[in-house]
Amino acid sequence: MRLIDSHAHLQAEAFEADRDEVIAAAREAGLERILVPGWDVDSSRAAVALAQRAHLLAAAGIHPHVSAAAGDREWQAAVELAGHEVVVAIGETGLDYDRGFSPRDAQLANLRRHLRLAGELGKPAILHCRSKPGERDAQDDLLHEIESAGSPPALLHSFSGPVDYAERALELGLWISFSGLAFRKGEEPSAGVAQLVPADRLLVETDCPYLSPPGAPRRRNTPEWVAVTARWLAQQRGVATDVLGGQLVASYDRLFSRRSSAPDLSPASP
Repeated sequence: MRLIDSHAHLQAEAFEADRDEVIAAAREAGLERILVPGWDVDSSRAAVALAQRAHLLAAAGIHPHVSAAAGDREWQAAVELAGHEVVVAIGETGLDYDRGFSPRDAQLANLRRHLRLAGELGKPAILHCRSKPGERDAQDDLLHEIESAGSPPALLHSFSGPVDYAERALELGLWISFSGLAFRKGEEPSAGVAQLVPADRLLVETDCPYLSPPGAPRRRNTPEWVAVTARWLAQQRGVATDVLGGQLVASYDRLFSRRSSAPDLSPASP
């Protein structure tokens, strides 16, 4: 099965000891595309460096968790990184009202500047969105901000939320990506959403080293385990895995199309 991982934090400390081996294992497992997003300035720089060295793609941005600590200096550094040729997306950014590590006003201001930058550069924003269990205020605020910004290109990464939230996001032109989060208690609506997303706006991810799907090591997820979520997606959509795999690669290349040719990680690559 052809595979992609649209959200892998391979620059994280969890991979410090064996990063190259993890990437090699991903290639052997059939992954052809991997995108490495940053969550602050330092991790965005590391994502760019890794993408250059390992022939991957990167994203640069500031996560809502650290938005309150990111001043003008940090934002300007993120903007500079966003212009790099291996950076094909802005983020990850978004809203997190669940853990609430930063005040909501700081998160909203941070989201707005990312959406403006995404529109200016024509690169999609990668959006994290979490509300407290049983609530949806972060999802509703996120949709409002996207619409207010003129619906710049964007991806809802590691989807979480009700079906009507996904329907409105699709109306606004967003892509949707699924991770191992879909298997957790409380995320049952994801199965219905998986059936709704058009094939050309559907992606899959690990969000490694986090969100391990069933069967994967709980302490450290790796890109090869994206196959579990991809097989689940194929089952929900009623399509063969080889058909879905081709659709995922095509969707990835369409969204991250700023580069004329996305780096290919298949074993036959040089």
